[in-house]
Amino acid sequence: MDVTFELFQDEEAAAQLDAFLAAYEEVYAEPPYSEGPRDVAEFIDRYQVQAQRPGMRLVLARSGDDGIVGFAFGFLLPADTGWWQGLQEPLPADFTREDGTRTYAIIELAVRKPWRRQGIATRLHARLLEGLSVERVTLTMRPEPEAAPAQCAYASWGYRKIGVSHPWDEAPFYDAMLLELPRTPG
Repeated sequence: MDVTFELFQDEEAAAQLDAFLAAYEEVYAEPPYSEGPRDVAEFIDRYQVQAQRPGMRLVLARSGDDGIVGFAFGFLLPADTGWWQGLQEPLPADFTREDGTRTYAIIELAVRKPWRRQGIATRLHARLLEGLSVERVTLTMRPEPEAAPAQCAYASWGYRKIGVSHPWDEAPFYDAMLLELPRTPG
């Protein structure tokens, strides 16, 4: 079946939460996440804040009667970001310096189980980054064996591990990843 990809930006992205929330709940109920109702409620609150950030983009993958089969979203890191503060080994100041246009952070990229291994994540990723004028892209991923397919995908797309992130006290540990984008002549 055909899959379509829709890009939403800024306020349009904020208005799409209900469209992909059931897919979020389904994907993140699986290990290594094992999220329950409280986690989903926290996600909803976080998304409402994240959707207001500059550069917010959301891509939804849809397939006919199956509805949303995957989603990805992120935003530009602002100059006052705390993104790099959770790293266990601090990076040099020139690396962590942000100006609101340097780095795009992918917050979520997920595909429902029946739709995996069909290139949908690759297409979500490409559509999310399409046309961005940033130097690099960052994301965090879980290191557990259950996340091996995601780990392999990120590696194949050119991401490299730059450290281990523990973004807040109750959070699990994540691998912090970075993708340097090719410089465009200008």
